[in-house]
Amino acid sequence: MDHIRNFSIIAHIDHGKSTLADRMLEITGTIEARKMKDQVLDSMELERERGITIKMQPVRMQYKSEGKEYILNLIDTPGHIDFSYEVSRALLAVEGSILLVDATQGVQAQTLTTLGMAREAGLVIIPVLSKIDSPLARVDEIREEIVKLLDAKPEDILLVSGRTGEGVKELLDEVIKRVPSPKGMRTEEERQNASNTFSSLVFDFKYSNHRGVIVFVRALRGFAKKGDELLFKIANKKFQALEVGVFMPEETPKDMLSEGEIGYIVTGIKEPGVVSVGDTVSLATDTSPAFPGYQKARPVVWASIYPESQDDFTLLKQSLLRLRLSDSAFSFEEESSGVLGRGFRCGFLGMLHLEIITERLRREFDLPLIITLPSITYTITYKTGETEVVYTPSFFPEDHLVQSVREPWVKATIITPPEYLSTILKLLHEHEAEVGETDNFGDMRTSVSFLMPLRELMRGFFDKLKSVTSGFASISYDLEGEREADVTRLDILVADEAVPAFAKVISKRQVENEAEISVEKLSKALPRQMFTLKIQGKALGRIISSRTLSGMKKDVTQHMYGGDITRKMKLREKQKKGKKKMAERGKGNVSIPQDVFLKMMRSD
Repeated sequence: MDHIRNFSIIAHIDHGKSTLADRMLEITGTIEARKMKDQVLDSMELERERGITIKMQPVRMQYKSEGKEYILNLIDTPGHIDFSYEVSRALLAVEGSILLVDATQGVQAQTLTTLGMAREAGLVIIPVLSKIDSPLARVDEIREEIVKLLDAKPEDILLVSGRTGEGVKELLDEVIKRVPSPKGMRTEEERQNASNTFSSLVFDFKYSNHRGVIVFVRALRGFAKKGDELLFKIANKKFQALEVGVFMPEETPKDMLSEGEIGYIVTGIKEPGVVSVGDTVSLATDTSPAFPGYQKARPVVWASIYPESQDDFTLLKQSLLRLRLSDSAFSFEEESSGVLGRGFRCGFLGMLHLEIITERLRREFDLPLIITLPSITYTITYKTGETEVVYTPSFFPEDHLVQSVREPWVKATIITPPEYLSTILKLLHEHEAEVGETDNFGDMRTSVSFLMPLRELMRGFFDKLKSVTSGFASISYDLEGEREADVTRLDILVADEAVPAFAKVISKRQVENEAEISVEKLSKALPRQMFTLKIQGKALGRIISSRTLSGMKKDVTQHMYGGDITRKMKLREKQKKGKKKMAERGKGNVSIPQDVFLKMMRSD
């Protein structure tokens, strides 16, 4: 195992991880020049289009240094906060990490979060400055930031350009020098007896129509061969290995996957919910416990997904099951709405995760969808003493029934140039944040730590932060338990009937403002009816805001000519009675077109 080096690249979004990986593949000859393209390891169309890494992609490179052949296993990890658990598992599969910092942007919030994970996992950190060829690069300034952050020497920080390839060969040599070779977990007795006690950590997986789920593993001890009877420890599911191999970067079959190596196992499993990141795959006869630290993915954001046409309901269900095979982090259950028909309530890791899943449904399965406003879970304690977890705003109880409400909070850090600090503090106050310490590192960087309700973080906070800081601020956050919440349900009534799809749970101090905005927005979006109707915002047991939508007028006497005026008066009186009857019968039967729901759900 002395010739193996397992390492990952960690960085904030858009700091050049995938581009640096491209140059490494070129220099090591892993990919022929004629097959080379940008973002080789980003295989999804969505990743390539947005320039972000969504799914982790491992690759095995063979590299000669000082006359000796080495195997370098690289895992390119996602940089977004929604996927931090996947990153933490990937870091346990390696011994070293390249900390990549953009020379034009400097240390960002997510860099600090991932660096904390890498240190916790006991990895060797190699600090690297990327994009040094950019005319906007501030090499000396950013190097000083990293020196302060890592308490390192300036000469330990390597300079590279993923675009031109400058410094990449030197970086590979440093990986060999600094990153230790993997250590096996077998005891000396097991080695001497040559007994196989294969065990491996799942750090990612994907789904193939023909071969079922393919798990990406780091072999911790022993070896696995094609045909071995294996077991998922957490899921307690046995399967036969249909194939084992490594990433070159395509999946390349091998005779066996040995201790210290990173590779894949084809399971043949075609049912969702069995495989999850962090599980342990071992021989079916192995009695040792699962690798520690496993967590079940816990959704923090909820949204309902409905097909635009109810004819597509079965297709939507099949599509969600299919996506669940390659992404165990999101969950869904069937629900129905009187207005939107049958659909699914889905749980996601965060807002980007929600965006990716819904975009994949549209692209890969060609499904037109209606997606409700995202919401979070609330723990309700009723006056009767009962407790209930509510994750749909329309099920949130009336205020007079509630003893207390608890909601999730987050612990977050913003890194920003100092000149934006005052506007950020004002924004944090508007979103009910408790501001903690501020810290300066480098000449042009300030970090602000704070606690905030997750509900407020989702209320357009990311967009507002980017707006008030001209895009220079970055944020990372972690869940920080639950706290008492001062919230209520806001209902939107159309012709005296509440529309469940428009219900929201919001802070009591924001309720009047939010009611005004929602009612105004709906009054502009809703087509006029045959009779006059009211659109109202109701919360805290009373009507807070109201708009009247006047009925359509039709001149019923236009076909008449000549004769006495009383003929027209009689007809108008008849129309008046008809409209009154329609208004009485029509309460709650107002036809709301689907495009109105879409307009109400958009943040603009």
